Amino acid sequence: MKRPVETQTHDFVYLASQSPRRRQLLEQIGVRHELLLADAAEEDAEALEAERHGELPLAYVRRVTQAKLDAAQARLQRRGLPAAPVLCSDTTVALGRRIHGKPLDAAAAAATLRELSGRTHRVITAVALGLGSQQRLAVSESRVSFAEIDEAALERYVAGGEPFGKAGAYAIQGAASVWVSRIAGSYSGIMGLPLYETAQLLRAFGVRC
Repeated sequence: MKRPVETQTHDFVYLASQSPRRRQLLEQIGVRHELLLADAAEEDAEALEAERHGELPLAYVRRVTQAKLDAAQARLQRRGLPAAPVLCSDTTVALGRRIHGKPLDAAAAAATLRELSGRTHRVITAVALGLGSQQRLAVSESRVSFAEIDEAALERYVAGGEPFGKAGAYAIQGAASVWVSRIAGSYSGIMGLPLYETAQLLRAFGVRC
């Protein structure tokens, strides 16, 4: 692993994410965190996550995560908060070159799940940490195979609301787990925060986990 970016240690990080799953995963490895979320006057995460024409999934995830980190560090400085590492992350589901982000409505969620049914897709999650001028980013890529999804079960899942706010229109830790026939990679990365890569970054910035 690379040498720490500085010798100072930190007992907490700022988490620039509304995801309860990422908070849960940080708590799982004993990392204290405080939320650092955008205010009404700031460009929100949904705007930062807008796709660019022809952009490949890996490039997309890296760009969005870097943009989130830059925005969060500027937010920290603007608010005059105590210095501490800032953590950001972004996850997308990719089927070939196609990006499947968060569904806009029930029809989009159902369409995405029909595409994933009976096929293997990639889940790509980038995590970035920044402190002052120091920034580092790591990427986790996993493969998830879905069994064929019964149409009635698919419609019940969408009606239950779980697909919304989730890349690929599903949560691996939720009811959709019954369709997962195989995983190759990082379960926590599929959830939204790859703990191995995150721990490596945290240690480099002097954060215990």
